[in-house]
Amino acid sequence: MSEMSMMLFLLLALFVLLGSGVWVAFSLLSVGMLGMALFTDAPLGEVLATTVWGASNSWSLAALPLFVWMGEILYRSRLSEDMFAGLSPWLTHVPGRLLHVNILGSGIFAAVSGSSAATAATIGKMSIPELARRKYPQSMVIGTLAGSATLGLLIPPSIILIVYGVATEQSIARLFIGGILPGLLLVALFMGYVVVWSLLHPDQIPAGDETLSFRERMKRSRRLIPVILLIAGVIGSIYSGVASPTDAAAVGVALSLVLSKYTGTLSRQSFFAGLMGATQTSCMIAFILTGAAFLTVAMGFTGIPRMLATWIVAMQLSPYALLGALTIFFIILGCFLDGISVVVLTTSVIMPMVEQAGIDPFWFGIFVVIVVEMSQITPPVGFNLFVIQGLTGLDILRVAYAALPFFLLLLVALAMIVAVPSIVTLLPDMMGG
Repeated sequence: MSEMSMMLFLLLALFVLLGSGVWVAFSLLSVGMLGMALFTDAPLGEVLATTVWGASNSWSLAALPLFVWMGEILYRSRLSEDMFAGLSPWLTHVPGRLLHVNILGSGIFAAVSGSSAATAATIGKMSIPELARRKYPQSMVIGTLAGSATLGLLIPPSIILIVYGVATEQSIARLFIGGILPGLLLVALFMGYVVVWSLLHPDQIPAGDETLSFRERMKRSRRLIPVILLIAGVIGSIYSGVASPTDAAAVGVALSLVLSKYTGTLSRQSFFAGLMGATQTSCMIAFILTGAAFLTVAMGFTGIPRMLATWIVAMQLSPYALLGALTIFFIILGCFLDGISVVVLTTSVIMPMVEQAGIDPFWFGIFVVIVVEMSQITPPVGFNLFVIQGLTGLDILRVAYAALPFFLLLLVALAMIVAVPSIVTLLPDMMGG
């Protein structure tokens, strides 16, 4: 059987398993075992055992459960309420007013959570009822939240960047630094859109609250201090070279527990609920990564990645044409799988093609994360859409329609980092990461 026939057979088997509701990790392991058993003479049991152990026994992976736990602790704290109170006094004179709290709040929470769904749920619980009470347009409230929550995937410490770094053997600290400027670019694009929309529809933005003195604004902003200290402690320790991402994650958990205790939200019940939530999420991600690692090795034995790389060379696609095709591929895949599954599922097949086309694997990591962000607000399986639907009770297509402008802004950001790759590489190169 030719490599192309093998690939189509294994792809069909994977889609059948995923479509049947089999767990992603089991699907990946099963397809890898099927490929090795049918198309190679390699010792299946030995390869499976060594690959599963090798994929699980990774120090870089230890950062994952710690950052997830940090997000779970903060999810159960008073963080979103403090951010709303601290940010809102400064935004009363900006066009769009409190709609910017969704964007800035999501950006800040993304920097201490690393999860898109957690960002949407935490900020949404606070902002949706508050903005609805003040008569802000529902579509803009939902749209800004859906779009901005995707920043949880990009602004470090990002769980999906850890997953990509482990799967492709890229430096996680360097990926974190590379995510900063694209993350800030997206915040600027989202806020710019809200400003323009508000100037075009001034009648739909409620009048500002009472005018506060500078002293009163500073007084209210004190509630932001614990959050800023947490971000500085975690991110600063990585960028200064004092701590590795794994060490910084442990610092983050400790600071999150202190912050939760300080705000009066840490109890025995919330501690164990956060710990169990983090354990479940981390086990799921680690299991998926293990399945993906075995599938990668199995694909190597079958020779499919080598055949694909040769095929790409024969097609003589330019790097831009390849990136365009991969963008469409990732968005379609993101309609059916969560972001982490998309990354681990595709790296074994995609990376040889990317490297063959001369695309920097580090830069490609940030590119992939932005595309995966887009898939988070694409029906029918956009995770952020599900979270916001749960918070509002609205039809998912209505939520998706409200998020559409922000999907297009993500596309603009993607075009910008393709046109100017230094947006991604500038900071890591400057810091020698």
